[in-house]
Amino acid sequence: MVSDPASGALRPGPEFEQRPVWSVTGAQPANARDRIIAAASALFCHGGFTATGIDAVIARAGTAKATLYNHFPSKAALIVAVLDAEGDVWRHWFFERLATLEQTPHARLLGAFDILYDWFADPYFYGCPFLKAASEFDSRHAEVHGSVAFHKRHITDWLKADLAALGVDDVDQATRGFVVLIDGAIVAAQSSG
Repeated sequence: MVSDPASGALRPGPEFEQRPVWSVTGAQPANARDRIIAAASALFCHGGFTATGIDAVIARAGTAKATLYNHFPSKAALIVAVLDAEGDVWRHWFFERLATLEQTPHARLLGAFDILYDWFADPYFYGCPFLKAASEFDSRHAEVHGSVAFHKRHITDWLKADLAALGVDDVDQATRGFVVLIDGAIVAAQSSG
């Protein structure tokens, strides 16, 4: 956060002026709804879902409170919209990168870690919004956990298909192992900075 020279109020600093290709924050918002999602995503992903208030999202998006609530009836609905948008953009980026690799299951499974490393090395990397959401919200927040599960299902479906193509005996167990490796790599990258 930096101090606005005109008003002295705190506003998001340059760390929020990011344009990563793997995040909704990297897109040019087409309308007020998209602008709210991009603003909320930047704030939620950097400051946390529960720690970020709606007023901060409104200020970042440059919109009125009524506009936000016309699009999102609750903060939970906004969080789900952010997760869904982030998931769509990230999966598109990830699977597009995966498609550039040699198209064998072995190459894709190993190459996924190179793609993740590139993500971690991006100066705008802020971690995984799905892991953050899962850690901030318990099971009483079914709609949030539904978005997390939907994203995770895309990853596990790809892993299962490639592991089955390799002829792995216990595909479910191997998939769980890969998920632990991927999630562990993400958490390690988030915590190391």
